[in-house]
Amino acid sequence: MSLETVLRARLEAAFAPTALQIVNESHKHAGHAGDDGSGESHFRIMIRAESLAPLGRVARHRAIHKALGDLTTRIHALAIDAA
Repeated sequence: MSLETVLRARLEAAFAPTALQIVNESHKHAGHAGDDGSGESHFRIMIRAESLAPLGRVARHRAIHKALGDLTTRIHALAIDAA
């Protein structure tokens, strides 16, 4: 199962988002620091969820990192657009 699939499953379970887009940007960083060769090291997430809306930016990011748990150790870079 791909890391992207697991990311999606965890975010959907935690937030029941009204919108969720996960973009694997690892190909843009091939050969750079943090590229582990897996093709799954750099991601961009756009998520919209009612439970995130009242939170401040830092609290939203913390909630997302908490939901992803141990997966964050497998990701070198994670860009988050949350509301």
